[in-house]
Amino acid sequence: MGRYKLFTDGEANPKTALSTQYGYASLILHLAPAKSSGYEVCPHASTGCRKACLNRVGYGRYLNCQQARIKRTKLWFENREQFKKLAIRDIQAHLRHCKRVGLKPAIRLNGTSDIAWEQAWPELFTTFPSVQFYDYTKNPDRCMKSYRLPANYHLVFSRTEDNQASVKRVMRSGKTSVAVVFRTEEMPKKYNSCPVVYGDAHDLQFLHPSKVVLGLKAKGRTAKYDKTGFVV
Repeated sequence: MGRYKLFTDGEANPKTALSTQYGYASLILHLAPAKSSGYEVCPHASTGCRKACLNRVGYGRYLNCQQARIKRTKLWFENREQFKKLAIRDIQAHLRHCKRVGLKPAIRLNGTSDIAWEQAWPELFTTFPSVQFYDYTKNPDRCMKSYRLPANYHLVFSRTEDNQASVKRVMRSGKTSVAVVFRTEEMPKKYNSCPVVYGDAHDLQFLHPSKVVLGLKAKGRTAKYDKTGFVV
């Protein structure tokens, strides 16, 4: 983990660590979610999403981790050029690592945020065309067939307790899949007439087909006892 200034090595996360079994090595960028840094990075988050956020799960429960996420977020908003410089160095280090170990590079930019990176930093994707970038988002417009994403950026739409109309809209579009958090490990075979596939086998959601539901297990105490409807 000492290779990186802004990103977290995927090996530090149980789910992203599974990427190596599928031929990829992952990096994740964790910012301070919602407005916990003073800057909003989750503009489409629902009440249930904010309560069930994984920000304080795992290493996130430690104060130094929270402070680091706040510091990164402030750097993005207050000194963007420095943020970009450090991020580019991290990605270059990741590419060198992937070459050494014979794995393909994958990067999740929104580990605990929902920034439209294709708008905020479009040249990132052309600078690193060999990297498979991927994210979850609660912005349905970004998941429409008519919306142009970089070729190496894959999105999955996330269901919440108050965006069912958007879920149906994304499903009709057919461009990508929809992530749904379920309370039990035994997930239904279908949700809203769409087949459900197990989404926790790995974090590489771009390997799953479109027009499916990625079933995710509720993680963290708050999510497991959710009463908002965020967890199905």
